[in-house]
Amino acid sequence: MNKTWWKEAVIYQIYPRSFMDSNGDGIGDLNGITDKLDYLKYLGIDVIWLSPVYKSPNDDNGYDISDYQAIMDDFGTMEDFDKLLAEAHRRDIRIVMDLVVNHTSDEHQWFMASRKSKDNEYRDYYIWREGRDEQTPPNNWGSCFGGSAWQYDNETQMYYLHLFSTKQPDLNWDNPKVREDVFTMMKWWCDKGIDGFRMDVISMISKTKEMPDGKTNGLYGDYSPYSVNGPNVHKYLQEMNEKVLSKYDIMSVGETPGVTTELAKQYAGENTHELNMVFQFEHVDYGGKYGKWTDEKMPLRILKNIISRWQTELYGAAWNSLFWNNHDQPRAVSRFGDDRPEYREVSAKMLATCLHMLQGTPYIYQGEELGMTNYPFQSPDDFRDIESINSYREWCTEGHLSHEIFWPCITFKSRDNARTPMQWDHTEHAGFTTGTPWISVNPNYREINAEAEVNNPDSVFHYYKKLIAMRKQNPVMVYGKYQLLFEESEELFVYTRTLETEKLLVVCSFSDREITFIIPDEFVGTPCLISNIENTYDHPDIVLHPYEAFVLHRK
Repeated sequence: MNKTWWKEAVIYQIYPRSFMDSNGDGIGDLNGITDKLDYLKYLGIDVIWLSPVYKSPNDDNGYDISDYQAIMDDFGTMEDFDKLLAEAHRRDIRIVMDLVVNHTSDEHQWFMASRKSKDNEYRDYYIWREGRDEQTPPNNWGSCFGGSAWQYDNETQMYYLHLFSTKQPDLNWDNPKVREDVFTMMKWWCDKGIDGFRMDVISMISKTKEMPDGKTNGLYGDYSPYSVNGPNVHKYLQEMNEKVLSKYDIMSVGETPGVTTELAKQYAGENTHELNMVFQFEHVDYGGKYGKWTDEKMPLRILKNIISRWQTELYGAAWNSLFWNNHDQPRAVSRFGDDRPEYREVSAKMLATCLHMLQGTPYIYQGEELGMTNYPFQSPDDFRDIESINSYREWCTEGHLSHEIFWPCITFKSRDNARTPMQWDHTEHAGFTTGTPWISVNPNYREINAEAEVNNPDSVFHYYKKLIAMRKQNPVMVYGKYQLLFEESEELFVYTRTLETEKLLVVCSFSDREITFIIPDEFVGTPCLISNIENTYDHPDIVLHPYEAFVLHRK
C-alpha cells in the first residue's frame, strides 16, 4: 500500500458562511477563517476543506457558482483568499477547495449565453431538450430539491436540466469545450497554490443520451439510473487526472452519491488514475419514511455492516474517507450518539474514537470537535436551507402530511442542523458575529463553545486533539487492516486493526446502559491507548459504562 500525505492527514471541513464573521455583517467570511487558524493548528488538523467561496447568487448557499475565478462578496476578496492561503501554509495547513462542476448558477456567463438562442456557441454547454408538449417536461425526473428536474425557458421555448435547484443548470460534460474550460479553471487554482479539490456530486457529471422516465417514488421519477455513475464518468475523470490532477502534488476526493465498493475501486483505485478517495453515503442514507426524511436512527448492526464492508473491500485497493457529518448532514452526536446533557460529551468522544481508529482519512466537520448538537427548530420560518424549505412545502403545505407527523423527521435530518454558527464562546451570538447572524445560533452555546472546551483538558475538543496526535504517532491507525468482532451485537461496535506485529482493539458502546464485556485473551493486560471514561482494563471481565470507548494496544 502506497504511503502518501493525504492518507495520513486529518481534514477539517469549514462551511464559511457559519464559521467566523470578521466584519459584523452576520455572515462568516475568509478573514474570519484566517483569524481562527491558530485554533485549528492547536487542534492539530492538517488540511482545511473549504466549502464554496466563489462568486454566487446563493440560491444553494454557494453551490450555485456564477464565477469560478472570483470570490463571493459576502466572503471578501481574492486578496483575502490569498492571505488565508498564505497564512494556512505558514502553519503547515493545506487548503482544499470545493469544486462544483456538475452544474453552475443560471447567472454564470456560460448559461446566460446558452439560453439566448438555439445555435450560439454556449448552447451545448448545458442540457436542453424539447418538452413532450407545451406543458410537459421531457421526462418525469424529479430534482433533489423538490419539483421537476426540468425548467421551461421562454427565450427559446425549451427545457433545461437541473438535478438540483432551478438556478443550478447541469453542465453538458459530453461537450469537450466544457471539459477544457473546467480543466483550465482547475489549473488556475492549482497554480495559485491550493492543495486539492473536494468534487461536488462528481459521480453525476455523465448522463445517458436517452433520458427515459424514471421509476416513480413519491411525486416524481428517479433520475439516478441515467445520471449517476453514468457511461463516461470514468473516462472524463481519467482525462481530468491526466490534464490537471497528476501535474500537481494535490489531493482529490469525490462526492459520489450512489457509489458501491466496486465503483469506488474504479473512482479511487490505487492505479486507476482518477481520484484519491471518494465519499460514500450508505451509512448516512438510512430511513426515508417520506423521501429522505425520517426521525429514526440506523440500527447499529446495519451501521457496522456498512462500515465493515467498506473497510474490508477497499483494503489495499482504494482509500476510505471517514466521516459522521458534513454540511449536508445533521450533527453526529444527535444522530449517532446521544445529545442529552448527561450523555452528550461521552457519546461524542465515543463516536470520535470509533471513526478515527478506522482505516482511511478522517474528516471533522466544524463544531464536531466540540460536540455541537442539532438545532431545536420551532417552526418552518427557522429554516434557511432550500431543501428543507421546499420539502416542507411539498410534504405539508401542498401535500397530505400533517405538521405533527412530518416535523420530527425534517428537524432531525435538516441540513440547517449543520449550518448554525460555530460556537466560539459564551458571549452574544456565541462570539460568531457582532451583528445579526444569517441563521440562528443554537441556544446551547453557553454550555457548548470552543473557549470553554479549549480551557477544559477533559473536553470533547481535547479528546479530538489527542486522537489526531495519536494518529501521527501510530501508523497502525492509518494503515492497519480492519477486522470486525462481535458482529451480532446490537450495542457494541468492536474491531481490531493490525499492522505487522502491532494490533489495536477498539471497543465502542453505542448504548445508554451498562454492558458486561469480556476482553479477548490476546489483549488482557495490554496498555490502554485512549479511553473516554476512567476505567481499568487489566482484567478480562469489565462493566462498560454508557457510551464508553477504549482502545487497547498490543505491540
